[in-house]
Amino acid sequence: MNKDRGSRIGARGSRIGARGSRNSNRETHAQPPESVPRSPILDPRSFRVAAALLVLLAGPAGAQDVGWRLSPDQIKTIVNRVRAGRNLQPASWPQNNRVAVVLSFDVDNETPTLAGGPDARQSSVSALSRGEYGARIGLQRVLDALDKNSIPASFFIPAMSLELHPEMATAIKKSGRHEFAVHGWIHEQNTALSAEEETALVRRARDAIERITGQRPVGYRAPSWNFSPNTLPMLRDLGFLYDSSLMSDDRPYELLADNQATGVVELPVEWILTESVLFDPRGNNYSAPRDVLQVYIDEFDRAWEERGLFILTVHPHIIGHRSRIIVLEKLIEHMKAKGGVWFATGSSVAEYVKKSASN
Repeated sequence: MNKDRGSRIGARGSRIGARGSRNSNRETHAQPPESVPRSPILDPRSFRVAAALLVLLAGPAGAQDVGWRLSPDQIKTIVNRVRAGRNLQPASWPQNNRVAVVLSFDVDNETPTLAGGPDARQSSVSALSRGEYGARIGLQRVLDALDKNSIPASFFIPAMSLELHPEMATAIKKSGRHEFAVHGWIHEQNTALSAEEETALVRRARDAIERITGQRPVGYRAPSWNFSPNTLPMLRDLGFLYDSSLMSDDRPYELLADNQATGVVELPVEWILTESVLFDPRGNNYSAPRDVLQVYIDEFDRAWEERGLFILTVHPHIIGHRSRIIVLEKLIEHMKAKGGVWFATGSSVAEYVKKSASN
C-alpha cells in the first residue's frame, strides 16, 4: 500500500497538484545566464516561474478554496460527500464469538514504485526488488502463518501485481479459505484521477482479478487509502459489497453519500493497525516489530472486551521479513489463546453485518 506516500496527496489534488507534491524535492530553479544580467523584478521569466510555483503550491482550485474562506454551508457540502451512516455492529457474532477478526493483506509488491514516479520506465531497480520480495518470499510466509492455524484472510491486490506474479493466485487459492479483493490497477492515487479514469481502472482491475483467480471481487480498498470524492459513486455503480479504506469508527458502518444511505458497508481501517510506516527503517517513525506487536495486542484486547471488530492491514513485502513475520505469528497465538474469535474474510463480515442490520 505504501501509504506513507499516498496519504500526503490532498483530496483535491489534480495531476499537476499531485505530481507537484510527489516531486517537490526534485524542483529545479531556472537562473538567467551570468553574461546577461537581469533585474529579478523586471525579468519576465521571474513572473512565469512565480506563476508556476503558485499553481503547484495552491493546486488546481487556487486560493479561493482555502478553508477559512468557505462558508459553513460550503464546508458541510464537502464533508457530507461521504460520511459514516448507521452503526452496523451486530448484537452478536457467529457462534456467539466475542470479536470478529479480519486479517487483511495488501499485496502491493512492485506497484507503488511503478505508480509513484513521473516515469515508470525510470523506476529504481532497487525499489522494484524490494517489492518483488513480497511475491518471492513474503507472501508464502504469510500463508504459512495462516494455514498453520486454518485462518481465512482477505488479500487486497493491485491487479498489476497479479499480472506480474500470477503464481500468487494459485498460492492464495490453495487453502480454499481466502478472499481476493480490489486494491486498484497499479496502486494509482484516486485523487489525482478524473471520475472516468478512476472508474475505468477499478473496472479493469476487478475484471483482471476475476480472470486470473476465478473469483469476482466484492471488496475494495483504495490504494494508500486514498478515497476520492468520486470513489463511493464508483463503488455503487460497480456493485461492490464493501469498502475498507476509511476511519470514521472502530465498528462496521454504512456509508452515506450526501446524507443518503448507499447500502455499501465500510470495514474501517486505521494507521494504528498497519505496519507500513512503523516498519520503515528509513523513516522517523520506525518502531521495533515487537513494540508494534504490543499495540496490536492492546487493540485486539479492547475489541474483544467491546465485542467489536478488529481489522489488521499489513503487506507481505514488509511483514514477510524474518524479524517481522513473528508479529503476525505471535498476534494469532494471542488471539487463539484468548478465545471467542470469529476469524473471517472481509466479505463474510460485510455480508453478516448487512444481513443482521436488515433483520
